[in-house]
Amino acid sequence: MAARGREKAPADPVHQNQIMCELIRKELRAQKLYTEYNVNPHHPAVHNITRKPMSWHDNVEEPADAKFLNVIHYAAQGPKKKYSEPQTESQEIGWDCEPLIPSERGDKRINFFRTYQDITKYMAEFWRIKAKQSSK
Repeated sequence: MAARGREKAPADPVHQNQIMCELIRKELRAQKLYTEYNVNPHHPAVHNITRKPMSWHDNVEEPADAKFLNVIHYAAQGPKKKYSEPQTESQEIGWDCEPLIPSERGDKRINFFRTYQDITKYMAEFWRIKAKQSSK
């Protein structure tokens, strides 16, 4: 218990300098300078920033970078166009979404379209008039 209450001796300047030099060496070893920047092609939103008027940048014609445009167009494609098979378990759900049998819209045994007969036309008009009277 007596050891806890004891104060530390102040560090001498030589020892503090060694600690600082070691800290700087560690930081320099982990530091990497990036000089080439690119837009993330997998991020869908690209924000355009307008240039300043009377700027020399507006007068400079830059050639289109074909490699960059290919990467952007590839990233914008859907997964079924990029890959022949699903790449993850989540992509397997809904990968083959085409119906196995094409639907025939004219087959009256399967498709029940809304048809108006005399009685349904009468009731539709009745409910329309009743709704109009109740809204007054």
